[in-house]
Amino acid sequence: MSVAALRRATRDTVSGLPREFWWLWTSTLVNRLGAFVATFMALYLTLDRGYSASYAGLVAALHGLGGVVSSLGAGVMADRFGRRPTMLVAQVSTAVSVAVLGFMVHPVAIAGVAFFVGMSSNASRPAVQAMIADIVPAKDRVRAFSLNYWAINLGFAVSSAGAGFIAEYSYLAGFVGEALMTLFCAVVVFMKVPESRPEKAAARPGTGGAPGGRDTDDVRLGTVLRDGRFMGVVGLSFVIALIFQQGYVGLPVAMGTDGFSSSDFGTAVAVNGVLIVVLQIPVTRFIQGRDPRRLLIVSSLLAGYGFGLTAFAGSVAVYALTICVWTVAEIVNAPVQNGLVVQLSPAHGRGRYQGMYTLSWAAAALVAPLLSGLVIDHFGAGWLWGMCAVLGTAAALGYRLLMRNLPQAGVTVVTVESGQGSTAPGLIAPELIASEPAAPGLIASELIAPEPAAPEPTAERAL
Repeated sequence: MSVAALRRATRDTVSGLPREFWWLWTSTLVNRLGAFVATFMALYLTLDRGYSASYAGLVAALHGLGGVVSSLGAGVMADRFGRRPTMLVAQVSTAVSVAVLGFMVHPVAIAGVAFFVGMSSNASRPAVQAMIADIVPAKDRVRAFSLNYWAINLGFAVSSAGAGFIAEYSYLAGFVGEALMTLFCAVVVFMKVPESRPEKAAARPGTGGAPGGRDTDDVRLGTVLRDGRFMGVVGLSFVIALIFQQGYVGLPVAMGTDGFSSSDFGTAVAVNGVLIVVLQIPVTRFIQGRDPRRLLIVSSLLAGYGFGLTAFAGSVAVYALTICVWTVAEIVNAPVQNGLVVQLSPAHGRGRYQGMYTLSWAAAALVAPLLSGLVIDHFGAGWLWGMCAVLGTAAALGYRLLMRNLPQAGVTVVTVESGQGSTAPGLIAPELIASEPAAPGLIASELIAPEPAAPEPTAERAL
Protein backbone atom coordinates (compact mmCIF):
# COMPACT_ATOMS: atom_id res chain seq x y z
CA MET A 1 0.00 0.00 0.00
CA SER A 2 1.40 3.39 -1.02
CA VAL A 3 1.69 6.31 1.37
CA ALA A 4 -1.11 8.13 -0.47
CA ALA A 5 -3.38 5.07 -0.24
CA LEU A 6 -2.60 4.70 3.44
CA ARG A 7 -3.50 8.35 4.01
CA ARG A 8 -6.79 7.89 2.19
CA ALA A 9 -7.54 4.76 4.23
CA THR A 10 -6.79 6.63 7.47
CA ARG A 11 -8.94 9.59 6.46
CA ASP A 12 -11.86 7.37 5.46
CA THR A 13 -11.57 5.43 8.72
CA VAL A 14 -11.56 8.41 11.09
CA SER A 15 -13.83 10.85 9.27
CA GLY A 16 -17.52 11.40 9.85
CA LEU A 17 -17.75 10.28 13.49
CA PRO A 18 -19.41 12.53 16.13
CA ARG A 19 -17.30 14.86 18.27
CA GLU A 20 -18.60 13.17 21.43
CA PHE A 21 -17.15 9.90 20.23
CA TRP A 22 -13.68 11.43 19.97
CA TRP A 23 -13.81 12.74 23.55
CA LEU A 24 -14.83 9.27 24.67
CA TRP A 25 -11.99 7.89 22.54
CA THR A 26 -9.57 10.31 24.26
CA SER A 27 -10.72 9.14 27.68
CA THR A 28 -10.14 5.52 26.64
CA LEU A 29 -6.67 6.33 25.34
CA VAL A 30 -5.62 8.12 28.54
CA ASN A 31 -6.97 5.27 30.64
CA ARG A 32 -4.89 2.71 28.76
CA LEU A 33 -1.78 4.89 28.83
CA GLY A 34 -1.92 4.50 32.60
CA ALA A 35 -2.67 0.77 32.60
CA PHE A 36 -0.48 -1.12 35.05
CA VAL A 37 -2.36 -3.37 37.49
CA ALA A 38 -3.98 -5.80 35.05
CA THR A 39 -0.77 -6.26 33.07
CA PHE A 40 1.83 -6.46 35.85
CA MET A 41 -0.08 -7.80 38.85
CA ALA A 42 1.16 -11.37 38.29
CA LEU A 43 4.80 -10.27 38.04
CA TYR A 44 4.40 -7.91 41.01
CA LEU A 45 3.14 -10.73 43.23
CA THR A 46 5.57 -13.46 42.07
CA LEU A 47 8.80 -11.51 41.48
CA ASP A 48 8.52 -8.54 43.84
CA ARG A 49 6.48 -10.06 46.69
CA GLY A 50 7.68 -13.64 46.28
CA TYR A 51 4.28 -15.34 46.22
CA SER A 52 3.54 -18.52 44.25
CA ALA A 53 1.90 -18.66 40.85
CA SER A 54 -1.20 -20.13 42.51
CA TYR A 55 -1.51 -17.14 44.88
CA ALA A 56 -0.99 -14.75 41.96
CA GLY A 57 -3.73 -16.61 40.15
CA LEU A 58 -6.02 -16.34 43.18
CA VAL A 59 -5.54 -12.56 43.41
CA ALA A 60 -6.11 -12.15 39.67
CA ALA A 61 -9.22 -14.31 40.02
CA LEU A 62 -10.54 -12.05 42.78
CA HIS A 63 -9.87 -9.11 40.49
CA GLY A 64 -11.96 -10.92 37.89
CA LEU A 65 -14.66 -11.75 40.46
CA GLY A 66 -15.02 -8.05 41.15
CA GLY A 67 -15.63 -7.54 37.44
CA VAL A 68 -18.26 -10.28 37.44
CA VAL A 69 -20.09 -8.63 40.34
CA SER A 70 -20.09 -5.19 38.71
CA SER A 71 -20.86 -6.15 35.09
CA LEU A 72 -24.59 -6.64 35.36
CA GLY A 73 -25.06 -3.93 37.99
CA ALA A 74 -23.18 -1.42 35.83
CA GLY A 75 -25.28 -2.38 32.82
CA VAL A 76 -28.48 -1.73 34.76
CA MET A 77 -27.07 1.58 36.03
CA ALA A 78 -26.19 2.65 32.47
CA ASP A 79 -29.79 2.05 31.36
CA ARG A 80 -31.48 3.45 34.46
CA PHE A 81 -29.29 6.39 35.54
CA GLY A 82 -27.33 7.11 32.37
CA ARG A 83 -24.03 6.24 30.70
CA ARG A 84 -22.15 9.32 31.93
CA PRO A 85 -22.87 8.98 35.70
CA THR A 86 -21.96 5.31 35.54
CA MET A 87 -18.60 6.08 33.94
CA LEU A 88 -17.80 8.84 36.42
CA VAL A 89 -18.55 6.69 39.47
CA ALA A 90 -16.55 3.81 38.03
CA GLN A 91 -13.50 5.88 37.13
CA VAL A 92 -13.25 7.74 40.43
CA SER A 93 -13.66 4.47 42.35
CA THR A 94 -10.98 2.84 40.22
CA ALA A 95 -8.50 5.64 40.86
CA VAL A 96 -8.96 5.43 44.63
CA SER A 97 -8.80 1.62 44.85
CA VAL A 98 -5.73 1.33 42.58
CA ALA A 99 -3.83 3.86 44.68
CA VAL A 100 -4.73 2.00 47.88
CA LEU A 101 -3.67 -1.34 46.37
CA GLY A 102 -0.14 -0.06 45.83
CA PHE A 103 0.29 0.43 49.59
CA MET A 104 -1.07 -2.95 50.70
CA VAL A 105 1.46 -5.43 52.09
CA HIS A 106 -0.57 -8.15 53.83
CA PRO A 107 -1.66 -10.95 51.44
CA VAL A 108 -5.28 -10.81 52.61
CA ALA A 109 -5.37 -7.03 52.19
CA ILE A 110 -3.86 -7.29 48.70
CA ALA A 111 -6.48 -9.85 47.69
CA GLY A 112 -9.35 -7.82 49.15
CA VAL A 113 -8.38 -4.54 47.49
CA ALA A 114 -7.71 -6.33 44.19
CA PHE A 115 -11.36 -7.44 44.29
CA PHE A 116 -12.51 -3.81 44.59
CA VAL A 117 -10.15 -2.73 41.80
CA GLY A 118 -11.66 -5.35 39.51
CA MET A 119 -15.20 -4.32 40.46
CA SER A 120 -14.67 -0.59 39.86
CA SER A 121 -12.48 -0.84 36.74
CA ASN A 122 -14.93 -3.14 34.97
CA ALA A 123 -17.99 -1.02 35.80
CA SER A 124 -17.36 1.58 33.08
CA ARG A 125 -17.24 -0.88 30.17
CA PRO A 126 -20.99 -1.45 29.61
CA ALA A 127 -21.57 2.31 29.73
CA VAL A 128 -18.76 3.09 27.26
CA GLN A 129 -19.92 0.46 24.78
CA ALA A 130 -23.57 1.50 25.11
CA MET A 131 -22.62 5.15 24.60
CA ILE A 132 -20.71 4.32 21.40
CA ALA A 133 -23.81 2.53 20.12
CA ASP A 134 -25.97 5.53 21.12
CA ILE A 135 -23.95 8.27 19.44
CA VAL A 136 -22.58 6.52 16.34
CA PRO A 137 -24.83 5.66 13.36
CA ALA A 138 -25.31 1.95 12.70
CA LYS A 139 -23.31 1.96 9.48
CA ASP A 140 -20.25 3.33 11.31
CA ARG A 141 -20.35 1.23 14.48
CA VAL A 142 -17.85 -1.46 13.50
CA ARG A 143 -15.49 1.35 12.51
CA ALA A 144 -16.10 3.16 15.80
CA PHE A 145 -15.53 0.03 17.88
CA SER A 146 -12.35 -0.62 15.90
CA LEU A 147 -11.08 2.88 16.62
CA ASN A 148 -11.92 2.56 20.30
CA TYR A 149 -10.08 -0.75 20.40
CA TRP A 150 -7.21 0.97 18.57
CA ALA A 151 -7.07 3.60 21.35
CA ILE A 152 -6.95 0.84 23.96
CA ASN A 153 -3.97 -0.75 22.29
CA LEU A 154 -2.21 2.46 21.36
CA GLY A 155 -2.19 3.27 25.07
CA PHE A 156 -1.25 -0.30 25.90
CA ALA A 157 1.68 -0.32 23.47
CA VAL A 158 3.14 2.74 25.17
CA SER A 159 2.29 1.85 28.75
CA SER A 160 3.35 -1.81 28.70
CA ALA A 161 6.88 -1.09 27.52
CA GLY A 162 7.28 1.94 29.79
CA ALA A 163 5.69 0.27 32.80
CA GLY A 164 7.95 -2.74 32.37
CA PHE A 165 10.98 -0.55 33.01
CA ILE A 166 9.19 1.40 35.76
CA ALA A 167 8.53 -1.92 37.49
CA GLU A 168 12.27 -2.61 37.55
CA TYR A 169 12.61 0.30 39.99
CA SER A 170 9.24 0.83 41.69
CA TYR A 171 5.94 -1.00 41.36
CA LEU A 172 4.38 1.62 43.63
CA ALA A 173 5.02 4.31 41.01
CA GLY A 174 2.99 2.25 38.56
CA PHE A 175 0.01 2.01 40.90
CA VAL A 176 0.03 5.74 41.68
CA GLY A 177 0.50 6.62 38.00
CA GLU A 178 -2.53 4.54 36.97
CA ALA A 179 -4.64 6.19 39.68
CA LEU A 180 -3.77 9.68 38.44
CA MET A 181 -4.42 8.82 34.79
CA THR A 182 -7.80 7.30 35.67
CA LEU A 183 -8.77 10.46 37.55
CA PHE A 184 -7.87 12.47 34.46
CA CYS A 185 -10.24 10.23 32.43
CA ALA A 186 -13.04 11.10 34.82
CA VAL A 187 -12.31 14.82 34.31
CA VAL A 188 -12.51 14.40 30.50
CA VAL A 189 -15.84 12.60 30.75
CA PHE A 190 -17.22 15.18 33.21
CA MET A 191 -16.15 18.18 31.09
CA LYS A 192 -16.67 16.99 27.53
CA VAL A 193 -18.92 13.93 27.23
CA PRO A 194 -22.69 14.55 27.37
CA GLU A 195 -25.28 11.96 28.36
CA SER A 196 -26.43 9.80 25.42
CA ARG A 197 -29.09 7.50 26.88
CA PRO A 198 -32.02 7.35 24.41
CA GLU A 199 -35.26 8.98 25.47
CA LYS A 200 -38.17 6.65 26.12
CA ALA A 201 -40.00 5.82 22.92
CA ALA A 202 -43.36 4.23 22.33
CA ALA A 203 -43.64 1.06 20.30
CA ARG A 204 -43.88 1.52 16.52
CA PRO A 205 -47.51 1.34 15.31
CA GLY A 206 -48.48 -2.09 14.03
CA THR A 207 -45.42 -3.91 15.36
CA GLY A 208 -46.67 -4.79 18.81
CA GLY A 209 -43.65 -3.26 20.51
CA ALA A 210 -40.58 -5.15 21.57
CA PRO A 211 -40.33 -8.94 21.46
CA GLY A 212 -43.00 -10.51 23.64
CA GLY A 213 -45.41 -7.59 23.22
CA ARG A 214 -43.59 -5.35 25.70
CA ASP A 215 -42.90 -1.68 25.16
CA THR A 216 -39.43 -0.97 23.80
CA ASP A 217 -38.33 0.34 27.21
CA ASP A 218 -39.41 -2.80 29.07
CA VAL A 219 -36.07 -4.63 28.97
CA ARG A 220 -35.06 -6.57 32.06
CA LEU A 221 -32.18 -8.91 32.82
CA GLY A 222 -34.63 -11.76 32.35
CA THR A 223 -35.22 -10.50 28.81
CA VAL A 224 -31.52 -10.77 28.12
CA LEU A 225 -31.27 -14.25 29.62
CA ARG A 226 -34.16 -15.49 27.48
CA ASP A 227 -32.52 -14.22 24.29
CA GLY A 228 -31.07 -17.54 23.14
CA ARG A 229 -28.90 -16.37 20.27
CA PHE A 230 -27.45 -13.51 22.26
CA MET A 231 -26.65 -15.74 25.23
CA GLY A 232 -24.94 -18.12 22.80
CA VAL A 233 -22.76 -15.22 21.68
CA VAL A 234 -22.04 -14.46 25.34
CA GLY A 235 -20.96 -18.07 25.93
CA LEU A 236 -18.62 -18.08 22.93
CA SER A 237 -17.28 -14.69 23.99
CA PHE A 238 -16.38 -16.27 27.35
CA VAL A 239 -14.38 -19.00 25.59
CA ILE A 240 -12.53 -16.46 23.43
CA ALA A 241 -11.88 -14.22 26.43
CA LEU A 242 -10.53 -17.21 28.35
CA ILE A 243 -7.92 -17.62 25.62
CA PHE A 244 -6.98 -13.95 25.34
CA GLN A 245 -6.67 -13.58 29.12
CA GLN A 246 -3.66 -15.89 29.02
CA GLY A 247 -1.69 -13.08 27.42
CA TYR A 248 -1.90 -11.19 30.71
CA VAL A 249 -2.03 -14.06 33.21
CA GLY A 250 -0.51 -17.27 31.87
CA LEU A 251 2.10 -15.67 29.62
CA PRO A 252 3.87 -13.50 32.23
CA VAL A 253 3.92 -16.36 34.74
CA ALA A 254 5.28 -18.78 32.14
CA MET A 255 7.96 -16.31 31.05
CA GLY A 256 8.90 -15.63 34.67
CA THR A 257 9.17 -19.38 35.31
CA ASP A 258 11.47 -19.65 32.29
CA GLY A 259 13.77 -17.00 33.78
CA PHE A 260 12.67 -13.93 31.81
CA SER A 261 12.40 -10.54 33.56
CA SER A 262 9.49 -8.12 33.75
CA SER A 263 11.12 -5.92 31.10
CA ASP A 264 11.43 -8.98 28.82
CA PHE A 265 7.71 -9.61 29.20
CA GLY A 266 6.95 -5.90 28.68
CA THR A 267 8.99 -5.87 25.48
CA ALA A 268 7.35 -9.02 24.12
CA VAL A 269 3.77 -8.11 24.97
CA ALA A 270 4.23 -4.56 23.63
CA VAL A 271 4.28 -6.20 20.19
CA ASN A 272 0.57 -6.83 20.70
CA GLY A 273 -0.21 -3.15 21.10
CA VAL A 274 2.17 -2.00 18.38
CA LEU A 275 0.70 -4.40 15.81
CA ILE A 276 -2.84 -3.30 16.62
CA VAL A 277 -1.84 0.34 16.26
CA VAL A 278 -0.26 -0.37 12.85
CA LEU A 279 -2.84 -2.83 11.47
CA GLN A 280 -6.16 -1.79 12.99
CA ILE A 281 -7.00 0.88 10.41
CA PRO A 282 -6.28 -1.17 7.25
CA VAL A 283 -7.87 -4.27 8.76
CA THR A 284 -10.96 -2.24 9.72
CA ARG A 285 -11.43 -1.26 6.08
CA PHE A 286 -10.96 -4.89 5.05
CA ILE A 287 -13.54 -6.35 7.44
CA GLN A 288 -16.28 -3.74 6.95
CA GLY A 289 -19.20 -5.33 5.17
CA ARG A 290 -17.80 -8.87 5.31
CA ASP A 291 -19.57 -11.89 6.74
CA PRO A 292 -19.22 -11.66 10.56
CA ARG A 293 -19.54 -15.43 10.94
CA ARG A 294 -16.47 -16.09 8.81
CA LEU A 295 -14.52 -13.36 10.55
CA LEU A 296 -15.33 -14.75 14.00
CA ILE A 297 -14.50 -18.31 12.96
CA VAL A 298 -11.11 -17.30 11.56
CA SER A 299 -10.29 -15.10 14.55
CA SER A 300 -11.17 -17.95 16.95
CA LEU A 301 -8.79 -20.33 15.19
CA LEU A 302 -5.99 -17.74 15.09
CA ALA A 303 -6.45 -17.04 18.81
CA GLY A 304 -6.37 -20.69 19.83
CA TYR A 305 -3.45 -21.75 17.69
CA GLY A 306 -1.56 -18.50 18.26
CA PHE A 307 -1.41 -19.29 21.95
CA GLY A 308 -0.83 -22.95 21.16
CA LEU A 309 2.40 -22.02 19.39
CA THR A 310 3.66 -20.50 22.65
CA ALA A 311 4.51 -24.05 23.76
CA PHE A 312 7.46 -23.91 21.36
CA ALA A 313 8.76 -20.49 22.49
CA GLY A 314 12.18 -20.33 24.11
CA SER A 315 13.27 -16.74 23.52
CA VAL A 316 11.76 -13.27 23.62
CA ALA A 317 11.76 -13.18 19.81
CA VAL A 318 9.75 -16.40 19.51
CA TYR A 319 7.33 -15.27 22.21
CA ALA A 320 6.86 -12.07 20.22
CA LEU A 321 6.21 -14.10 17.06
CA THR A 322 3.42 -16.07 18.72
CA ILE A 323 1.96 -12.83 20.02
CA CYS A 324 1.77 -11.62 16.41
CA VAL A 325 -0.52 -14.53 15.51
CA TRP A 326 -3.08 -14.03 18.27
CA THR A 327 -2.90 -10.26 17.89
CA VAL A 328 -4.39 -10.58 14.40
CA ALA A 329 -7.22 -12.53 16.01
CA GLU A 330 -7.81 -9.68 18.46
CA ILE A 331 -7.85 -7.07 15.70
CA VAL A 332 -10.62 -8.92 13.88
CA ASN A 333 -12.59 -10.33 16.81
CA ALA A 334 -13.06 -7.25 19.01
CA PRO A 335 -14.91 -4.85 16.65
CA VAL A 336 -16.87 -7.60 14.88
CA GLN A 337 -18.11 -9.10 18.13
CA ASN A 338 -18.95 -5.67 19.58
CA GLY A 339 -20.91 -4.84 16.44
CA LEU A 340 -22.74 -8.16 16.69
CA VAL A 341 -23.72 -7.44 20.31
CA VAL A 342 -25.18 -4.07 19.33
CA GLN A 343 -27.00 -5.64 16.39
CA LEU A 344 -28.70 -8.11 18.72
CA SER A 345 -29.53 -5.48 21.41
CA PRO A 346 -32.65 -3.27 21.62
CA ALA A 347 -31.74 0.41 21.95
CA HIS A 348 -33.28 0.86 25.43
CA GLY A 349 -31.64 -2.30 26.75
CA ARG A 350 -28.11 -1.67 25.50
CA GLY A 351 -26.73 -1.19 28.98
CA ARG A 352 -28.08 -4.52 30.19
CA TYR A 353 -27.05 -6.36 27.02
CA GLN A 354 -23.57 -4.81 27.14
CA GLY A 355 -23.40 -5.67 30.83
CA MET A 356 -24.10 -9.32 30.06
CA TYR A 357 -21.51 -9.26 27.28
CA THR A 358 -18.99 -7.64 29.62
CA LEU A 359 -19.82 -10.35 32.15
CA SER A 360 -18.40 -12.94 29.75
CA TRP A 361 -15.03 -11.18 29.81
CA ALA A 362 -15.17 -10.61 33.55
CA ALA A 363 -16.00 -14.26 34.16
CA ALA A 364 -13.05 -15.23 31.97
CA ALA A 365 -10.85 -12.90 34.00
CA LEU A 366 -12.03 -14.83 37.06
CA VAL A 367 -11.52 -18.33 35.66
CA ALA A 368 -8.38 -17.81 33.54
CA PRO A 369 -5.97 -16.99 36.41
CA LEU A 370 -7.10 -19.98 38.45
CA LEU A 371 -6.84 -22.21 35.42
CA SER A 372 -3.42 -20.99 34.31
CA GLY A 373 -1.94 -21.03 37.81
CA LEU A 374 -3.06 -24.58 38.55
CA VAL A 375 -2.07 -25.94 35.13
CA ILE A 376 1.38 -24.32 35.17
CA ASP A 377 2.08 -25.41 38.77
CA HIS A 378 0.95 -29.02 38.30
CA PHE A 379 1.46 -29.87 34.62
CA GLY A 380 3.59 -27.15 33.05
CA ALA A 381 2.89 -24.31 30.65
CA GLY A 382 2.83 -26.60 27.61
CA TRP A 383 -0.49 -28.08 28.71
CA LEU A 384 -1.96 -24.58 29.07
CA TRP A 385 -1.08 -23.65 25.50
CA GLY A 386 -2.50 -26.92 24.20
CA MET A 387 -5.78 -26.19 25.98
CA CYS A 388 -5.91 -22.80 24.26
CA ALA A 389 -5.70 -24.48 20.85
CA VAL A 390 -8.58 -26.80 21.78
CA LEU A 391 -10.72 -23.91 23.05
CA GLY A 392 -10.09 -21.88 19.87
CA THR A 393 -11.24 -24.80 17.74
CA ALA A 394 -14.37 -25.26 19.87
CA ALA A 395 -15.23 -21.56 19.61
CA ALA A 396 -14.86 -21.62 15.82
CA LEU A 397 -17.30 -24.55 15.60
CA GLY A 398 -19.66 -22.74 17.95
CA TYR A 399 -19.75 -19.61 15.80
CA ARG A 400 -20.37 -21.70 12.70
CA LEU A 401 -23.43 -23.32 14.30
CA LEU A 402 -24.81 -20.32 16.18
CA MET A 403 -24.72 -17.71 13.44
CA ARG A 404 -26.66 -19.51 10.74
CA ASN A 405 -29.29 -17.25 9.17
CA LEU A 406 -27.96 -14.20 11.02
CA PRO A 407 -29.89 -11.13 9.74
CA GLN A 408 -27.57 -8.93 7.71
CA ALA A 409 -27.34 -5.16 8.09
CA GLY A 410 -28.94 -3.50 5.09
CA VAL A 411 -32.28 -2.47 3.67
CA THR A 412 -34.72 -5.37 3.79
CA VAL A 413 -38.01 -5.85 2.03
CA VAL A 414 -40.56 -6.91 4.64
CA THR A 415 -44.18 -7.76 4.92
CA VAL A 416 -45.91 -5.79 7.67
CA GLU A 417 -48.89 -7.55 9.22
CA SER A 418 -51.66 -5.16 10.19
CA GLY A 419 -54.08 -5.63 13.02
CA GLN A 420 -56.78 -6.74 10.53
CA GLY A 421 -54.58 -9.48 9.14
CA SER A 422 -53.81 -7.67 5.86
CA THR A 423 -50.27 -7.18 4.68
CA ALA A 424 -48.32 -4.43 2.97
CA PRO A 425 -44.72 -4.35 1.73
CA GLY A 426 -42.32 -1.87 3.28
CA LEU A 427 -38.69 -1.01 3.95
CA ILE A 428 -36.70 -1.16 7.18
CA ALA A 429 -34.01 1.49 7.59
CA PRO A 430 -30.40 0.21 7.77
CA GLU A 431 -30.01 1.64 11.29
CA LEU A 432 -32.98 -0.39 12.51
CA ILE A 433 -31.72 -3.65 11.07
CA ALA A 434 -28.24 -3.13 12.52
CA SER A 435 -29.24 -2.04 15.99
CA GLU A 436 -32.49 -3.74 16.99
CA PRO A 437 -33.89 -7.26 16.71
CA ALA A 438 -36.82 -7.50 14.31
CA ALA A 439 -40.11 -6.84 16.07
CA PRO A 440 -43.03 -9.29 15.82
CA GLY A 441 -45.01 -8.73 12.63
CA LEU A 442 -41.95 -7.87 10.54
CA ILE A 443 -41.18 -10.81 8.29
CA ALA A 444 -38.15 -10.58 6.00
CA SER A 445 -39.00 -11.76 2.52
CA GLU A 446 -35.86 -10.91 0.57
CA LEU A 447 -32.66 -8.89 0.75
CA ILE A 448 -32.07 -6.18 -1.82
CA ALA A 449 -29.26 -3.74 -2.47
CA PRO A 450 -29.50 -0.51 -0.44
CA GLU A 451 -31.28 2.29 -2.25
CA PRO A 452 -32.35 5.81 -1.24
CA ALA A 453 -35.41 5.73 0.97
CA ALA A 454 -36.99 7.90 3.59
CA PRO A 455 -36.61 5.87 6.79
CA GLU A 456 -38.92 6.22 9.73
CA PRO A 457 -37.69 8.53 12.48
CA THR A 458 -36.36 6.61 15.46
CA ALA A 459 -35.20 7.53 18.93
CA GLU A 460 -31.65 6.82 17.78
CA ARG A 461 -31.88 9.38 14.97
CA ALA A 462 -33.06 12.02 17.40
CA LEU A 463 -29.73 11.92 19.23
